[in-house]
Amino acid sequence: MFKKAEWPRKLRSQEWYGGTSRDVIYHRGWMKNQGHPHDLFDGRPVIGILNTWSDMTPCNGHLRELAEKVKAGVWEAGGFPMEVPVFSASENTFRPTAMMYRNLAALAVEEAIRGQPMDGCVLMVGCDKTTPSLIMGAASVDLPSIVVTGGPMLNGYFRGERVGSGTHLWKFSEMVKAGEMTQAEFLEAEASMSRSSGTCNTMGTASTMASMAEALGMALSGNAAIPGVDSRRKVMAQLTGRRIVQMVKDDLKPSDIMTKQAFENAIRTNAAIGGSTNAVIHLLAMAGRVGIDLTLDDWDRCGRDVPTIVNLMPSGKYLMEEFFYAGGLPVVLKRLGEAGLLHKDALTVSGETMWDEVKDVVNWNEDVILPAEKALTQSGGIVVLRGNLAPKGAVLKPSAASPHLLTHRGRAVVFEDIDDYKAKINDDNLDIDETCVMVMKNCGPKGYPGMAEVGNMGLPPKVLKKGITDMVRISDARMSGTAYGTVVLHTSPEAAVGGPLAVIKNGDMIELDVPNRRLHVDISDEEMARRLAEWKPQHDLPTSGYAWLHQQHVQGADTGADLDFLKGCRGSAVGKDSH
Repeated sequence: MFKKAEWPRKLRSQEWYGGTSRDVIYHRGWMKNQGHPHDLFDGRPVIGILNTWSDMTPCNGHLRELAEKVKAGVWEAGGFPMEVPVFSASENTFRPTAMMYRNLAALAVEEAIRGQPMDGCVLMVGCDKTTPSLIMGAASVDLPSIVVTGGPMLNGYFRGERVGSGTHLWKFSEMVKAGEMTQAEFLEAEASMSRSSGTCNTMGTASTMASMAEALGMALSGNAAIPGVDSRRKVMAQLTGRRIVQMVKDDLKPSDIMTKQAFENAIRTNAAIGGSTNAVIHLLAMAGRVGIDLTLDDWDRCGRDVPTIVNLMPSGKYLMEEFFYAGGLPVVLKRLGEAGLLHKDALTVSGETMWDEVKDVVNWNEDVILPAEKALTQSGGIVVLRGNLAPKGAVLKPSAASPHLLTHRGRAVVFEDIDDYKAKINDDNLDIDETCVMVMKNCGPKGYPGMAEVGNMGLPPKVLKKGITDMVRISDARMSGTAYGTVVLHTSPEAAVGGPLAVIKNGDMIELDVPNRRLHVDISDEEMARRLAEWKPQHDLPTSGYAWLHQQHVQGADTGADLDFLKGCRGSAVGKDSH
């Protein structure tokens, strides 16, 4: 049971701003050059508004305007807001992949909080990696923190059809390869994919992670689905600014909220919404930052029997705008609670329990948030596969897969890395058909490096031209939350460290058995051991910079791909003065 701290009391920021010593006058005096009156330094909560706005992070391009509403809320509640720009890992811009920089962003956020006079933090996020990186960093310092997201874009439309950002990019690209769409039409469709400020309008990784933040209790109820340009998004930002001031007074911290029960709620929520496989790797890393023992087995245990009831792309047909109008995530959480699949007494940043927040909400559209008996799939969640091809696990999203491929045996067609795939996939002489299993290596945390979203390999044109739209695909890579298909991801150990995936050969027969959670290559144990003994690394190693640090210290996908020296370690939130 959470016990509120006494108020008033001396806050952390007074280590910088309270008193008359030379050091305090140094800190406080310089702040006054921005026109702050002396009484603002009287011991009221100083709130750091950690903003991932960037012109090169288009999903977060409106967060500067939203930050002003957060500030208004902080002022109203008697706090002192200070906006702080932090590392913004853009999915749309960063190469080789934003995932490579998630841990760097988390480290930068952690030190930005630890080294500066903040009593509480508002985490302003949106684009895929900004949400987990800021939560990871804030959790490591464990000051009162609350999430407010930028919200999804409005629906896209092209020639009368709903266009889901990301999802239709993959669909239209395959149609061009199959000769069903011209390049000119593809360019015309481009303009319909991003028609307002905000993140992807599908249940991609950004909306999934916004939902995870809310399901964990780290955001105010209803935050996840409000469109980025809806006036209610601004209201949510202002209410968040008000709430963080009270959280500081109560000393309500991430470690009070992000419990094992909260993570189990999030896993079940991910199943119900048809959320991104990326949530697996991010929640594992976030749990590590608060010292929670969360594993792939928890994902399979908690998500296995949860029906997918949110009818959104890429699993269904609607988009985030309709999800919001239907009632958003609170309706899903209420459904989980009614089904006995929610820890109702989990604490949230509001100070209330999860159940108190959602018990009275109404579902306004049962074609968007479906009754359980009409679920997209009765056994949703993220499937965790194991076998001699993935001793430490691999994942698959059944709600986005083709049912007829969930039990499949096929001949391996192997690509040594993404460049090998690109060089071969459009060759009509490639020995492949729809019964084969496409295998790609060296795209994991160390191999790419960074573990890019290339797991949903496009099919070869000669297969697409038959009208085939899905094949079994296996890799140690990730997949965009907006993507779809029977795609096995995060295969661990990855190929770059000598996992079994590294020694798969063309012609090997591979068995995928989702009902029995099995991923197997039909070779003997002796043959596997012989191949592994002969294996040698194929990829070049970085020699300097963050890429070198990442290569040396990143962990496997099965534990969240965090840096090994950061996981499970919370340090002091107050540093020594250097003056």
